[in-house]
Amino acid sequence: MKLCIIGTGYVGLVSAACFAEMGNIVTCVDVNPAVVEKLNAGSVHIFEPGLEEMVQRSRADGRLLFTTSLAGGLAGAECAFICVGTPSLPDGSCDLSHVRQAAREIGRAMRTDLIVVDKSTVPVGTADMVRGIIEEELAAGKSGLAVTVVSNPEFLKEGAAVADFMKPDRVVVGTDSDRAAAVMRELYAPFARTRDKILVMTTRSAEMTKYAANCMLATKISFINEIAAICERVGADVRDVRAGIGSDTRIGYQFIYPGLGYGGSCFPKDVRALAHTAAEAGVEPLLLNAVESVNARRKQSMVLRIREYFEPRGGLEGKILALWGLAFKANTDDMREAASISIIAGLTAQGMKVRAFDPVAGENARRIFRGNPLVEIMDGQYEVCDGAQALLVATEWNQFRNPDFARLKSLLTNPLLFDGRNLYSPSAMTERGFTYFCVGRKTV
Repeated sequence: MKLCIIGTGYVGLVSAACFAEMGNIVTCVDVNPAVVEKLNAGSVHIFEPGLEEMVQRSRADGRLLFTTSLAGGLAGAECAFICVGTPSLPDGSCDLSHVRQAAREIGRAMRTDLIVVDKSTVPVGTADMVRGIIEEELAAGKSGLAVTVVSNPEFLKEGAAVADFMKPDRVVVGTDSDRAAAVMRELYAPFARTRDKILVMTTRSAEMTKYAANCMLATKISFINEIAAICERVGADVRDVRAGIGSDTRIGYQFIYPGLGYGGSCFPKDVRALAHTAAEAGVEPLLLNAVESVNARRKQSMVLRIREYFEPRGGLEGKILALWGLAFKANTDDMREAASISIIAGLTAQGMKVRAFDPVAGENARRIFRGNPLVEIMDGQYEVCDGAQALLVATEWNQFRNPDFARLKSLLTNPLLFDGRNLYSPSAMTERGFTYFCVGRKTV
């Protein structure tokens, strides 16, 4: 099948690479010439395990092309996927300006009948809007062409997106067209060989499914973080609580890891967007608002604990914190709404200096914190600890799980460790001589 992917961000590039891997001919269109030039040179501008190799392989075989020309990308294409950004607006709603622009340009550039697929995360009713815009442009051009708009939301985890796309749990297709449904079934058949994973529904139900899924996962994270906060006050151990509730198959173990809150490009934006949709529809989003409030509080939890520790020891002014982990989660360089941003802002506002290290997010962090003189992004995991008064672990990278504790102890002025991801055993940290703060467990 010949496909056009509009937008080479996270969703667009992963989708393009995986479709091309299965033998389809895919042309990616992006308005940024520098990004297109980089991709044509075989370099990928986002970090995602396995993606660069897949892009290079399909590009070398001629199945994956990159261009700034939408007309060129649409030429001969059976489907065009809209994979542009939909960031949050100040009121929590989605900014659909890029989606509208893509739809308008598709309507102007179409030369044959086309199936247009919304893969961006968009509010309920967006497929109808996209169809209306395209049909308006087609009518203005008196082309007589027909467009069918399908909703096909993505369910990709950053850090495991390639695997998620290649072996999906489900493929949601929103359409009332039998022909479009058949085309989507054919396109996704190689990804669903063991069982039928394709769920066909209305476009509005498909759009709602995406938001409901992400908001459910965000809810589980906020729930376990609130339980962890209670555990810290009443003397319970959240690890044991998690085991006790996770063993119930109705609950399960996934997404009930206590930590520093959720971040990234999806959960924060989608919780706010669904809350906005609910309010516009006359439904007060009590639960969604609570999920967001708990998450915001959790991102500040370690700031409060660090401040409480240092208050009787001269305060935070002039103290140095070593920070391991900047990305919102491991295996990505994405720092959008990462806990580290809130933590660094909260501590430096009180005069604390922060030296930070992340295996892949360092360059993104330098751009974010370049205006803060109290922040230094360094290239060495242990380098940041030299002369620091404490270490905070904020991201669960594998290389942080079993560090050289003796070396760490020799570098810190005080064997003090704040663990925002519960990577270490409290009893083992006691034996090593550390003062150890973690999440949902007693301090040792």
